[in-house]
Amino acid sequence: MLADYYAGAYCRGMENETILTARSVCDYNCIFKATLIKRTKKTATVKAMNIVRRCKIHINSEGEEYIYALGKYSMSPIFKL
Repeated sequence: MLADYYAGAYCRGMENETILTARSVCDYNCIFKATLIKRTKKTATVKAMNIVRRCKIHINSEGEEYIYALGKYSMSPIFKL
């Protein structure tokens, strides 16, 4: 399945300027927002909290795509694409 993904079979066509949201692990009322600037098969460039970053696109066991737009640490928000 991952081979099909990297061949382009599962690459979703997210529009530029799409707003992604994620909830905080600690406080459900805290919502993080990130804006998708550019996307390729393996990376996504996003703007979150006035910081522009290029992030690797990860895939879970169910084939859903997600990124760590604010860094990868224990309580980091996970943005699903």
